Amino acid sequence: MQLKIMPKKKRLPAGRVALILFLCQMISALEVPLDLVQPPTITQQSPKDYIIDPRENIVIQCEAKGKPPPSFSWTRNGTHFDIDKDPLVTMKPGSGTLTINIMSEGKAETYEGVYQCTARNERGAAISNNIVVRPSRSPLWTKEKLEPITLRNGQSLVLPCRPPLGLPPPIIFWMDNSFQRLPQSERVSQGLNGDLYFSNVLPEDTREDYICYARFNHTQTIQQKQPISVKVISVDELNDTIAANLSDTEFYSAKPNRERPPTFLTPEGNTSNKEELRGNVLSLECIAEGLPTPVIYWIKEDGMLPTNRTFYRNFKKTLQIIQVSEADSGNYQCIAKNALGAIHHTISVTVKAAPYWILAPQNLVLSPGEDGSLICRANGNPKPRISWLSNGVPIEIAPDDPSRKIDGDTIIFSNVQERSSAVYQCNASNEYGYLLANAFVNVLAEPPRILTSANTLYQVIANRPALLDCAFFGSPLPTIEWFKGAKGSALRDDIYVLHENGTLEIPVAQKDSTGTYTCVARNKLGMAKNEVHLEIKDPTRIIKQPEYAVVQRGSTVSFECKVKHDHTLTLTITWLKDNGELPSDGRFTVDKDHLEVADVRDSDGGAYTCVANTTLDMVSASAVLSVVAPTPTPAPIYDVPNPPFDLELTDQLDKSVQLSWTPGDDNNSPIIKFIIEYEDAMHEAGLWHHQTEVSGMQTTAQLKLSPYVNYSFRVMAVNSLGRSLPSEPSEQYLTKAAEPDTNPTAVEGLGSEPDNLVITWKPLNGFESNGPGLQYKVSWRQKDGDDEWASVVVANVSKYIVSGTPTFVPYLIKVQALNDVGFAPEPAVVMGHSGEDLPMVAPGNVRVNVVNSTLAEVHWDPVPLKSIRGHLQGYRIYYWKAQEGSLKRNRRHIEKKILTFQGSKTHGMLPGLEPFSHYALNVRVVNGKGEGPASPDRVFNTPEGVPSAPSSLKIINPTLDSLTLEWDPPSRPNGILTEYTLKYQPINSTHELGPLVDLKIPANKTRWTLKNLNFSTRYKFYFYAQTAAGSGSQITEEAVTTVDEAGILPPDVGAGKAMASRQVDIATQGWFIGLMCAVALLILILLIVCFIRRNKGGKYPVKEKEDAHADPEIQPMKEDDGTFGEYSDAEDHKPLKKGSRTPSDRTVKKEDSDDSLVDYGEGVNGQFNEDGSFIGQYSGKKEKEPAEGNESSEAPSPVNAMNSFV
Repeated sequence: MQLKIMPKKKRLPAGRVALILFLCQMISALEVPLDLVQPPTITQQSPKDYIIDPRENIVIQCEAKGKPPPSFSWTRNGTHFDIDKDPLVTMKPGSGTLTINIMSEGKAETYEGVYQCTARNERGAAISNNIVVRPSRSPLWTKEKLEPITLRNGQSLVLPCRPPLGLPPPIIFWMDNSFQRLPQSERVSQGLNGDLYFSNVLPEDTREDYICYARFNHTQTIQQKQPISVKVISVDELNDTIAANLSDTEFYSAKPNRERPPTFLTPEGNTSNKEELRGNVLSLECIAEGLPTPVIYWIKEDGMLPTNRTFYRNFKKTLQIIQVSEADSGNYQCIAKNALGAIHHTISVTVKAAPYWILAPQNLVLSPGEDGSLICRANGNPKPRISWLSNGVPIEIAPDDPSRKIDGDTIIFSNVQERSSAVYQCNASNEYGYLLANAFVNVLAEPPRILTSANTLYQVIANRPALLDCAFFGSPLPTIEWFKGAKGSALRDDIYVLHENGTLEIPVAQKDSTGTYTCVARNKLGMAKNEVHLEIKDPTRIIKQPEYAVVQRGSTVSFECKVKHDHTLTLTITWLKDNGELPSDGRFTVDKDHLEVADVRDSDGGAYTCVANTTLDMVSASAVLSVVAPTPTPAPIYDVPNPPFDLELTDQLDKSVQLSWTPGDDNNSPIIKFIIEYEDAMHEAGLWHHQTEVSGMQTTAQLKLSPYVNYSFRVMAVNSLGRSLPSEPSEQYLTKAAEPDTNPTAVEGLGSEPDNLVITWKPLNGFESNGPGLQYKVSWRQKDGDDEWASVVVANVSKYIVSGTPTFVPYLIKVQALNDVGFAPEPAVVMGHSGEDLPMVAPGNVRVNVVNSTLAEVHWDPVPLKSIRGHLQGYRIYYWKAQEGSLKRNRRHIEKKILTFQGSKTHGMLPGLEPFSHYALNVRVVNGKGEGPASPDRVFNTPEGVPSAPSSLKIINPTLDSLTLEWDPPSRPNGILTEYTLKYQPINSTHELGPLVDLKIPANKTRWTLKNLNFSTRYKFYFYAQTAAGSGSQITEEAVTTVDEAGILPPDVGAGKAMASRQVDIATQGWFIGLMCAVALLILILLIVCFIRRNKGGKYPVKEKEDAHADPEIQPMKEDDGTFGEYSDAEDHKPLKKGSRTPSDRTVKKEDSDDSLVDYGEGVNGQFNEDGSFIGQYSGKKEKEPAEGNESSEAPSPVNAMNSFV
């Protein structure tokens, strides 16, 4: 079986990253064996910019390989360089390296120039880079006379260096005559140009030996500038030198140098520009002067400074960004700040780029007749130009090759022949540099050969990756196959990984991976094979680790480190203290697996590490030793047990194994039991599961195992104080694979579309798979048909979709697990259905039975089950209120209501209908997919109901013997109004009700005047509308006839408002009228004022007055037609007897009233006569505080409450 190259993309653990990088290097370095014919390849050459030491011989390197061995030639400054004519130039035999002997005679400057090497054989020619040879230069400083510098304390200063131009540029530093570096700080620092900057000078800066040095590393020479003398003085210091150069006026006018804000010494101005090449170090500099010394800050205006590539130098005066890229272009701002102010400078940075490779061309080996390509891709700023050469000659003038086609940065080869062999050069260049790459095309017909040594032995630790090499070559490129064992069984690509260079990787090597592996390389010209051997070794484990110890000074301590390792490997145990060697002291004794320290001292405290090494692996464990002063004999320590150790697996069978262990210290509390846990490293690495428990007297246990599980075990001891820490894991034991024991659960069959069946199940976990190659056999057939079972085997998934099924047909389904070993037991059969579709038929024979004015019952015939085409969810009624004759118009604007009836019901009630209304409805059947078509619209009318109360009732134009009533019809007539009923009765001064008058008013009236009433009398009115269904809710109101014509209120004063009080004004009594005629006008005014004060905010006994105003008549509930009438007591339609105080349900009850003026008006402001007295005021006691807000004059309607009931 041939393995696929990297068959799966796997998430690699961190430990394999280096391994993969190594493999990638091997792949890229795959080369043609040197015994085969091949064009030249440049293997070594001098750098492009080659600066030489003029005191030594010049060596220009050029090495190449090829078959036949190549010959070499050179050009200098673009023309042939004949080395035979120059006695100082020799070429190394078998090489192109030149040696120019200038130490005996000659000068280096003579050989400056641009050199290029060509290596050529019969298959082609490779060329080197252009090597620019220049001798290094370290010129002396030009002599100059430097005058001493004298300046005042606090001034700024720049000491110029101006080093000579050398090749390469020198390194600059400042020192004194004693060759001691001058101290630098935020105040004094050296700039990138070598100058020494002082932000402000101090007296201690005075010295005569400021010397700038230039070190030329290439020639190992140092040049120095003449010393500079600096003198710093104070203004009040009399200095002869300065006095001699200043007039008296100038000298004495000099003032002490004051503090000042920053200004920049470098760079100048507010902005500057900087250009840098990609990959270089970008260095930006800002140095400021000021007093006190400024501090420098840096920001990037259009972004953040790169975190890991940004460094600050020279006390933050220099910003450096390493590995600069185009993304670092932008504006950088340096800010100089001190206590007196701040200044900033913006540096605009542009990053250019010399060419750099995106994809360099690689050598191409083809067999005759094959196709291939060379790709050369580079980038830069500006974009580089790509040009091709063939054997060092521009391809435009090179010999024509019919197999070659150039397409920009790609050369395409088709049907190559041996004559197509050549070396191609790709040149990518822009104004900042160039790249040159050689890549040959070698046309060979070569049978496979394996380059890895035969019978190589590989040794690998178990559970680690194993890599078996098979380096190969052939043309055409061979295919690689791996086989294991003498019988040549093909390897499976789900366990092994084959890399492009032929290496076979076993990701997790197990004991059964041991054996002989054969690598076979084949192409059309032949076959080659090679055998290698793999041995899997047990990992080294520390089964008894050193333990933390606290010992007294002067005692002896012992650390134990018991190691288990593969007996075929050599084990070395080393002890370390604090990660270093043990002290060379006789008190430290190492004996096999113990370290003993006698006569412990305080200095012996620390971490002791046991390191166990073999040739293949290494493990370590540490413990800390704490040294304390001697103490009295401590009391026994009671604690949980120490963990068991030395776990061992024996009697290893397919489905069982025996585990044994050594108990740890019980810490003075006997061990009760041992708990054994297992880990499945193959399926659930890192998760531990409970296996079993055994008595504390046992140290072995026979464990039952499942197939194809990579077991590790650990043991915990339990005593009365708790559970110990887990032991170290046992060695791993991989049980053999077997067929699955169980099948998937939660098998279901539901269609997602009308023509499919989606079969789903809960897959087995890795532990339940019992072996590799877990798959599922999915079977199905129609329940009611005679078809055979249809089956398909799918990978380890949880869903399979059967397409092309009839709509909503029952299916029998079963899902069986299988692996590479065999099938699980026969699975259970479950029933499912293919996908649903929308119902096809609407319910028929839709009938509507109107129960009452707000309730209707709908009946319909069920649809045939086959037409439902899915699971019946129920029936849905759409109903809406419609205008007669407009059922088909404006349907989209009608608000429809929906009621859904679950299951197979064939009738339902429609509550909450409006009386005396025209309705339409239709019925639809509903399944899991949606609704079916609607039945034809069925219309019905609801009967009349009792009306609501009139919308308003106003009493206007009161006179001595008449009152006019105005009203608005009911907002919900619920039928055709037949008439209005008005009932009214007087209320006398003792709160007794007079006889009730009943008056019928035509339905078309909205105004009525009552005449022949008693003057100055209060009346209570009860007003309601009627339809054929009965009387509606009533509205009540009260009003008073006037005393005389002078007492008539203007129409807008009392119109429509309830009186604020039920007291009768005493001014309306006869005896008071006679008295008022006899009293003077002044007395009348005083009495009126008195009454106003007396009755302002006055109250009256609520309950008595409300009881006296009981509703005269309430309509009973109609039982003959089943409709809901107005709720009332049986006796409410009888007129109240005079003086009756029986409360009515229609009147305001005690708990509903606040007994205030507000109860009879629309606000807190009462009505006044022109003389300021209340209209209709009559006496009463003040019993309650006034309540806030208005109270309704209409009691709640039971009909309204019942209409909301469903």
